[in-house]
Amino acid sequence: MWTDRQNLSLIDDFCAQSPIIPVVAIQSSADAVPLAHALIEGGINVIEITLRTDAALKSMELIAKELPQMNIAAGTVINPEQYQQCIDAGATFVISPGVTQSLLEKGQDNKVPFLPGISSASELMQIIEMGYARSKFFPAEAAGSIAMLKALSGPFSQVKFCPTGGITLENAQNFLSLSNVMCVGGSWLSPKDLIENKDWAAISQIAKSSLAQCQA
Repeated sequence: MWTDRQNLSLIDDFCAQSPIIPVVAIQSSADAVPLAHALIEGGINVIEITLRTDAALKSMELIAKELPQMNIAAGTVINPEQYQQCIDAGATFVISPGVTQSLLEKGQDNKVPFLPGISSASELMQIIEMGYARSKFFPAEAAGSIAMLKALSGPFSQVKFCPTGGITLENAQNFLSLSNVMCVGGSWLSPKDLIENKDWAAISQIAKSSLAQCQA
């Protein structure tokens, strides 16, 4: 018998906050709070801050302190040490682009739940054995896109996904229409040039219009 070791209710609650999750690589922690505020103004209260920059952990700390209404996911987490650093920084959700045994073990029964990344049926079988039934599908477009997710829904109907990687406003609705997709993650919501120019109003408008289109 399969047993939930992932805290599915916490993950489902997080993903139910918004059909689209902004995936951001923040270059300067000074931009963290204004960016998060701009997204909230646009109706989105979730953010995935990737560990691709030196400013990531500090950005999580600042947002957690200044904007507690923003739900923070830590992305591009690739080992248990980073997992713990993100928890300490205020993340309430941890996401990885792939799977390792040590990460899956760290995520089991963790109050800060873990969403492992998979791109194949074999990886999916591995996480199911460890008590997981929610996964990131990455890189979504390169790993088979809509057709792959439809194929996985047959033998793995209990698993739901958050696809990221190649998701755009133009194709987001196609992914969201699938029964095994909870939400999607994308970088189009916070363009690098708008962050550099501190055009927070433009980011709010992108969030608002994207949300309206994806909820239509």
